Amino acid sequence: MTQLVNHPDRFADEAVDGLVAAHPGRLRRCRGGVVRADPLPEGAVAVVLGGGSGHHPAFAGWVGDGFAAGAACGGVFASPSARQIRSVALAAHAGGGVLLGYGRYAGDVLHFGLAAEMLRAEGVDVREVAVGDDVASAPPEEAHRRRGIAGDLVVLKVAGAAAAAGLPLDAVEALAHRADARTRTLGVALSGCTLPGSRDPLFSVPRGRMGVGLGIHGEPGLEERELGTADEVADLLLDGVLAEEPARGEGRQGYRGRVAVLVNGLGGSAREELLVLHRRVDERLRAAGLVPVRPEVGEHVTSLDMVGASLTLCFLDDELEEHWRAACDAPTYRRAAVPAEVTALEPVPDRDEDAPPGPAAEGSRAAADRA
Repeated sequence: MTQLVNHPDRFADEAVDGLVAAHPGRLRRCRGGVVRADPLPEGAVAVVLGGGSGHHPAFAGWVGDGFAAGAACGGVFASPSARQIRSVALAAHAGGGVLLGYGRYAGDVLHFGLAAEMLRAEGVDVREVAVGDDVASAPPEEAHRRRGIAGDLVVLKVAGAAAAAGLPLDAVEALAHRADARTRTLGVALSGCTLPGSRDPLFSVPRGRMGVGLGIHGEPGLEERELGTADEVADLLLDGVLAEEPARGEGRQGYRGRVAVLVNGLGGSAREELLVLHRRVDERLRAAGLVPVRPEVGEHVTSLDMVGASLTLCFLDDELEEHWRAACDAPTYRRAAVPAEVTALEPVPDRDEDAPPGPAAEGSRAAADRA
């Protein structure tokens, strides 16, 4: 339950103010959200993210080197207005155009679209990518209706890295859309979240049950099932996203069995629980001949205090992998560049396993005798 609240109407703004205060010199407050403290190089593409608050660290926490130039921040689970988005985009714009990135929800689609029209009228070259990775929200033949959930991280990270690499707006937009087309997510909820100032959660899940196919704005799962073991939940999530694995291909844009992996917490699950899920996901991916690339395990796209988790896979090609691996340094998402191949190491052998016990010191034997 969200309890540390001054006033519900100020909660979202005060959270953003706190984030900026926690990262002096890295973020700058602007009307409608935040931008990088250090401006982009002249002529660079500005990737501007956004959506409702309540999903921390998304989206303001992703503003920084190698990721976003700015983030528009709406109220809790409410889209930022078109004027807020326009304001952030103008503050971030460096002359190379703007890519607006957001999850596909009705309010976001409307407001980001209006903001894009306003910016174009002012002479700014603007493109949009509406992330739709949630396999539960629409069938494959209607993928254009799918909502964006934790896959936002993968798609928008790729776009931010492409912009940081100096690619022009056309190329950044193309990569973002291709990442979106290759990204799939499925999640489960074990309890609902509670809005600031409210006493009751937006929905409840009976003990021993789980909602499958959750949304990140307090939407319950699309169906309810019995809660199984951690491995059974991991299998359910993995089977759901692997059902849409694309065919293998050659060339720089071909998929060859390499996947970006994200096990995401919704805000109220223990980190150890997420690691237990990831252990099973990793085990099954490798058994299927797939290669996990730069896995992420933690809370990245949350829903206030919801208990639950989601699994995201992005079916990579060479270009997508390059930008998924690229270094970035945002306040809540930092990674160093890594070699192209990092393999899991065998456990360190126990050198003392078969060694005879050594002689105990006199003091130790005396203490043991008194025990």
